[in-house]
Amino acid sequence: MTTPAVGPFAGTSRLNAVRRTLELEALGDAPHVDLLVIGGGVTGAGVALDAASRGLRTVLVESRDLAFGTSRWSSKLVHGGLRYLASGRIKVARESAVERGVLMTRTAPHLIRALPQLVPLLPDLLRPGQGALIRAGFHAGDALRVSAGTPGALLPRMRRIDAARTRRLVPGVRTAGLRGALVAHDGQLVDDARLVVALARTAAQYGASVLTRVRAEEVTGGSARLVDTLTGRELAVRASAVVNATGVWAGEVDTSITLRPSRGTHVLVDAGMLGNPTAALTVPVPGSTSRFVFALPQQLGRVAIGLTDEDAPGPIPDEPQPTEAELTFLLDTVNAALATALTRADVRGAYAGLRPLIDTGGGSTADISREHAVLESPSGVVTVVGGKLTTYRRMAEDAVDAAVRLRRLPARTCWTARLPLVGAPGHRDSRPLPARGVPASLLARHGGAAHEVLAAGVSVGEPAAGGLAPVAEGLDVTRAEIAYAVTHEGALDVADVLDRRTRLGLVAQDAERARKAVEAILAEGQEG
Repeated sequence: MTTPAVGPFAGTSRLNAVRRTLELEALGDAPHVDLLVIGGGVTGAGVALDAASRGLRTVLVESRDLAFGTSRWSSKLVHGGLRYLASGRIKVARESAVERGVLMTRTAPHLIRALPQLVPLLPDLLRPGQGALIRAGFHAGDALRVSAGTPGALLPRMRRIDAARTRRLVPGVRTAGLRGALVAHDGQLVDDARLVVALARTAAQYGASVLTRVRAEEVTGGSARLVDTLTGRELAVRASAVVNATGVWAGEVDTSITLRPSRGTHVLVDAGMLGNPTAALTVPVPGSTSRFVFALPQQLGRVAIGLTDEDAPGPIPDEPQPTEAELTFLLDTVNAALATALTRADVRGAYAGLRPLIDTGGGSTADISREHAVLESPSGVVTVVGGKLTTYRRMAEDAVDAAVRLRRLPARTCWTARLPLVGAPGHRDSRPLPARGVPASLLARHGGAAHEVLAAGVSVGEPAAGGLAPVAEGLDVTRAEIAYAVTHEGALDVADVLDRRTRLGLVAQDAERARKAVEAILAEGQEG
């Protein structure tokens, strides 16, 4: 095992263009590492943190940006696996419940809140006996939570509420014949991409080199040719082990892998269209006993309505596109529970992500197991595929365990279940949150790192407000957060900021309103 890199950034979680340049130079001078991780999504970032925290010299390369792929297109749910329990996949359900508890109590409680999930009791919405089946499922979810050790104070048990309480939680619900609702709780991330960034930064703090815009070519179990896509410079790197964590692109790195991608689509509407709900509206899909469409409150004043589960054969696009049929399906399904129907004109944005499911033959993608797998290719590459966002940590642990075992690396035992991320309570750089004067949205996105955000924004705001001035009128993203994305979170261009650090890019009009200010702050931050 080689010694983790040291230098001006040792022990700091700060990612930026200067650090990237210096770490590429250091890698050229010392091109042997313990573990090379390919892929900067939630699983790859999790692998890098797991390996670096065990004492391995770790390099993560990502050809585009952190959270560029599937990791930013989720429902933002950290869920306990209830759907998998309903289909008899007890192992997957249990693993999800355990990992949800880890995320909510130790790893990233600052990024996750308990979200009520509400099934309205409406005529014609539920088939005979379906309400009893949902109630039984919610009780089973409570049993999973208890078995996973997650306290009820964090995720309250299932209950039935009356019609008045239902309307307070989801004001836009249809009231004719409403007999109340069944309510269960699950976890919800403020933003999936923020989780990936926090993982990558924490990995960097433990000595990992996190290199975006670096493409891995000619990959084997012990080497790769790295190409800096910004400069064209190439590096030949030797590694004791190589982990392929590229998600739906896994087959491009390891040709022995066969995946069957499934597309999940969401539409975005203004939260006001549903009365600014504080709970997720859960609507059964007609003809199914286990599928639902969710209307999920989101940051930036939106509600995301999702999701679909459709086969997505063919070449893997950089950014999957929803189909009109999927948008129609989502609107039609959720409208069955709304007092005022949503139309296509109400859609402010839409996005789709591809699930990296392991090909198991025929049947619907909805029936393919969400279990993950760790596989060794004939060339010796260790590939981790399948799974889902909630279980990224266990996937990472299994992948590093496999690499350590196969290559006999003298690593310490995994301890990421006890390791708080940047911004989480207990992280060494976290500070008590300001009592007043700081937008709640900033605190929700940054937690105990808010003091760093405020410091980064001192020079980019109006004198009276400092960096707390909004990046554009009516958007609850501050100029300080833009500056921080450049100086601390590895954003290298405008798209990194708009699409993966703030999520303003989910609504094209929001992105255009903010673009000019982002360009100016980005230029200032890179010059500094």
